[in-house]
Amino acid sequence: MSRYIVILGAGESGTGAALLAHAQGFRVFVSDAGSIKSEYRQQLKDAGIAFEEGKHTEDLILKADEIIKSPGIPFTAPIVAASLKKNIPVIDELEFASRYTKAMIIAVTGTNGKTTTTLLIYHLLKNGGLNVGLAGNVGQSLAASIVRDQFDFYVVEVSSFQIDGMQSFRPDFAVILNITPDHLDRYHYQVENYVQSKMAITKNMGPDQVLIYGGDSPLLAEGILSTKPQSRIWEISLEKEAEGFIKDGQLIARMGEEEIRVAEDKTALKGPHNKINMLGAMLAAMAAGVGEQQIMEGLATFKNAPHRLEYVGTISEVNFINDSKATNIDSVKYALQSFDRPLVWIAGGVDKGNDYNLVMESALEKVKALVCLGIDNTKLTEAFGGKISQISETKDMRDAVMAALSYAAAHDVVLLSPACASFDLFKNYEDRGNQFRTVVQELMKDKNMKGEQA
Repeated sequence: MSRYIVILGAGESGTGAALLAHAQGFRVFVSDAGSIKSEYRQQLKDAGIAFEEGKHTEDLILKADEIIKSPGIPFTAPIVAASLKKNIPVIDELEFASRYTKAMIIAVTGTNGKTTTTLLIYHLLKNGGLNVGLAGNVGQSLAASIVRDQFDFYVVEVSSFQIDGMQSFRPDFAVILNITPDHLDRYHYQVENYVQSKMAITKNMGPDQVLIYGGDSPLLAEGILSTKPQSRIWEISLEKEAEGFIKDGQLIARMGEEEIRVAEDKTALKGPHNKINMLGAMLAAMAAGVGEQQIMEGLATFKNAPHRLEYVGTISEVNFINDSKATNIDSVKYALQSFDRPLVWIAGGVDKGNDYNLVMESALEKVKALVCLGIDNTKLTEAFGGKISQISETKDMRDAVMAALSYAAAHDVVLLSPACASFDLFKNYEDRGNQFRTVVQELMKDKNMKGEQA
């Protein structure tokens, strides 16, 4: 009898894993404690895969030969704990999917910049004519992609939650951009546990694999020293010469005797954090065999994902930037450092234990006004009250944008970079960013109509 595989969670990764397990001839059962989105429910029905929603039936789950869980389900969840107690292996979708492809895998992780770097590497490889797929936290699940397509390369965005469910997963190239404290509630509020989670992506790598890492990140540098990866190690840095570094306004990437130089002003991405992202992408693309001309072209033509320092419009010569994805202090620090014009900063939401002293210097240097957007703005107002002269509190996106516009002068920048989660007023960071974009574009349209009538 074929092996019995149980999938916990029927989102993108869970449904993908179910489809791949079914395609491999296993008996498959999917269990989701919540409701399953209609598109995933239909995919399971079309494939004839048994599923349940709104509950976890232990009698059906604890008979599994192996369990594949959603990254969003912690190992401490009762059904996972019960499975482990019965010695049933519990793994992640990426671990399962990697067993069924011979493609080269480029895995990208880090606290910040994962999505941008993953998309950029994919863009560079595609621009170089390679047969490449995009998977993980961006795009479709790796498992679903393996069922539907055949690629020579996969560029995969990987979160620490996914790494926690890996046993034999071994990327050909791993990129770890940085490590700063985040998601500590999943790691017993011990930053060391979070660092070890990120570093575990290297545990199966050997001399034939390559690790590209951001050497300017102290926690990551410590992680490299403590775990001693057995792969080849290439460093990227803005502070010193390395395999990837900055000199005389040029991005420089070196792989052995080969060197590629690209002028910073010839690239599409701006800001110091994006220099690290681009250096990591350049080295990964070089390792995959992309040539210098294709890399230069790709860096110039790349378009980033929404909600990441995204320009959304100009009103009265004031530029509006949507950085709603910046849900932690480190992301905001990068954002503030990306502009040399006076800033009106929109911030706030569900605080994740922020230490605003980490951005105080940049804020006091660049921010002329702070618009708080959240139900409870106490930490923001206490941190910046008396230091930033103009502060207002709002609980609605339109009010926040209008307040920001009232503070801004010509050539200023209004920056939505919240430093907080979005769940007090919005569905998620995308909803927050979309509402920001909609309000700005409606105001632009109103202004244009008034101008036509004048």
